Amino acid sequence: MTFNDRSSLLAHLITRRSGKPRDMVAPGPDDAELDRMIAIAARTPDHGKLAPWRFVIVPNDRREALARLLRDAFTAANRQATEAQLDACDRFAHEGEALVVMLSAPVIPSHIPLWEQELSAGAAAMNLLHAGHALGYVGSWLTGWAAENETVRDAFGGAGERIVGFFYFGSPGRPLDERPRPDMARIGTRWAG
Repeated sequence: MTFNDRSSLLAHLITRRSGKPRDMVAPGPDDAELDRMIAIAARTPDHGKLAPWRFVIVPNDRREALARLLRDAFTAANRQATEAQLDACDRFAHEGEALVVMLSAPVIPSHIPLWEQELSAGAAAMNLLHAGHALGYVGSWLTGWAAENETVRDAFGGAGERIVGFFYFGSPGRPLDERPRPDMARIGTRWAG
């Protein structure tokens, strides 16, 4: 197997890039593809078989409701909100061709440590991006203030849950950038015992 074999898993992993949601264009994944992506995302390490995560698809006809939610939550937390900041809330709600909000939903109490459940959520999130890439789409995982806001969280989940991120999918509207990657000598070492 070579890195040039575009049908290989290695080629898939090497070519996956995040795209900016504002640059995504149609087509995006349809409902059946989103369901398939979530099913693939759920095939992740999950000690105790707890499924400590959830995925909430935001249908395109609910994007305006999401924009209102974000504007209201931002204004409640920032009484001096500017029109530019509120416009950013609108853009955040409408970018990409498909949007999935992912939540960490740990099972408590459990004999499985919270940390392991949160790691499982992160692995499921990465699998969601890989599934989108495998279907020919570009994806992006965003967080920011909305992922930390309780009002926004409560619209998608409940107490004890956290928003892992907002996952945007679509087709690339421009070539994807290659970002600098970490120095292998710094991140990969050999243990000397």
